[in-house]
Amino acid sequence: MRIIAFRTLREFWEKPEYADSETSLRSWYHDAKKADWKNSNELKQQYKNASIVGKGRVVFNIKGNAYRFIVSIDYEFQVIFIRFIGTHEQYDKINAKTI
Repeated sequence: MRIIAFRTLREFWEKPEYADSETSLRSWYHDAKKADWKNSNELKQQYKNASIVGKGRVVFNIKGNAYRFIVSIDYEFQVIFIRFIGTHEQYDKINAKTI
């Protein structure tokens, strides 16, 4: 999978208050980059706790559920678009289906 954009992840964990997310986000990035998911069922085989919230929208729990991470996936073109990273409090203020 091609992930757009790694910079978004890096900018998040470089903030002192979110520095504890770096290891988990790097791990997710490396796993997703190697992935060849054809659909959400294949993704769920690898990430059982991921939530499918709409067509191509997936919510991952990061760092033992300390953070929420939303992506939009185009399985046909093998591209992941990072849409949101934040705390549960920040997540509660957005709509995961439209962000």
